[in-house]
Amino acid sequence: MKKRLIITMLLGGAFVSQMAWAERNVGHLKLERELSGSVHRANSSPKLSSNIALILDEKSLQPLYAKNADTVAPIASITKLMTAMVVLDANLPLNEEVSVDVADLDTLKGTHSRLRIGMTFTRSELLKLALMASENRAASALARTYPGGTRAAIAAMNAKARSLGMYDTQFHDSTGLNSDNVSTARDLSRMVMAARKYHLIQQYSTTASHSVDGWGGRELRFNNTNPLVKNASWDIGVSKTGFINEAGRCLVMEAKINSRPVIIVLLNSQGKSTRIGDANRIKKWMESSNTRSATKRS
Repeated sequence: MKKRLIITMLLGGAFVSQMAWAERNVGHLKLERELSGSVHRANSSPKLSSNIALILDEKSLQPLYAKNADTVAPIASITKLMTAMVVLDANLPLNEEVSVDVADLDTLKGTHSRLRIGMTFTRSELLKLALMASENRAASALARTYPGGTRAAIAAMNAKARSLGMYDTQFHDSTGLNSDNVSTARDLSRMVMAARKYHLIQQYSTTASHSVDGWGGRELRFNNTNPLVKNASWDIGVSKTGFINEAGRCLVMEAKINSRPVIIVLLNSQGKSTRIGDANRIKKWMESSNTRSATKRS
């Protein structure tokens, strides 16, 4: 009887141990499946054609997607966001009239402009044209009439970049026509977040179109270089495009997708519609249920 009791106890202990081992294994297998699923979801990413790209969660400051985000490259007219910031920082009168001057002509690339020498606009109008229509002569006139002139404006732009932690960024002109204006996607995300704090930059950079008076009261109508600002499905807070041959086609935006504020930086896109196509692919990716579960783990 005693022997039978001992055997029963031993068998019972073995059964309990086996059950505990099985439970642990089930737990491990479940955890492995969760981790495996999480990695699979996190590895899903938008198929972007831009050579440099960054999607940054504006609240957590965590990248949701990065592609060559620390590569230094020309940024073309993305430059104009910094031009606008330093002009606004200087608290210059926005209703002051500024005339387009021969010094504002593009002798570097020979680009065309409908802003002719002698035309006069308010500083506010020049800011709007520089931001929404990427008008080079407007950006040049803004820097030229900065306290101390263009050289002082460029110095202020570089100082502002350093203050924002943009250590891989350099500015040599106010328009972006100079290919020595360089930055990284990561640095530009900082610049876009800073620009978001300026009400006028928000307003002007997302204006769909704007008209000004030309010679003889003739209306000059300008359209935003980013067609997405006209798309009702987009909620864009800041926008700026850029293009020179050395930079390719560029686009930076602050936007809300699924009520989630993100910074989008796309540089060196080839083809006229690539950057817009990439932006739409990002939106579709973020709106998918698969991406929502993946980005929560980022």
